[in-house]
Amino acid sequence: MIKIGDSLPQHTFSLRQGGAMSNPETAELFTKKKVVLFAVPGAFTPTCSQAHLPGFVVAADQFKAKNVDSIICLSVNDAFVMEAWGEQANAENITMLADGDGSFSEKIGLAKNTGAFGGVRATRFAMIVDNGVVSHLAIEEAGQFEISSAEAILEALK
Repeated sequence: MIKIGDSLPQHTFSLRQGGAMSNPETAELFTKKKVVLFAVPGAFTPTCSQAHLPGFVVAADQFKAKNVDSIICLSVNDAFVMEAWGEQANAENITMLADGDGSFSEKIGLAKNTGAFGGVRATRFAMIVDNGVVSHLAIEEAGQFEISSAEAILEALK
């Protein structure tokens, strides 16, 4: 499992913004940047839609004030779903990144298999990444939502 001090692995993601599809790589998203990356088990799911994503949407300006270059929301969903979820949540300041097959979540050791419910999903987590290296990592226990919240990550940036 990834830990503080580790570099993020090379990966090609799917991203759909403004109706255009792209495939950014890890280096493009994280090199020479301070990034907050948070992951949710699924787009449009209750805790993810009612608390996790909205917290980052509301606090986006506070993250910018702490010199965060970008906020990325990751989920094991396709890019079309992530774009629609971002639009529904007014997440114009959040990069809604798709880990379509869960392979990035697996590479960093933060995938979980939910069986027939949804298959491979990301564990709920948040990390601060400085120039591609993890400097803070908050992994939630199953069913929990505390240490990966926008408020907790803002605290970690102090």
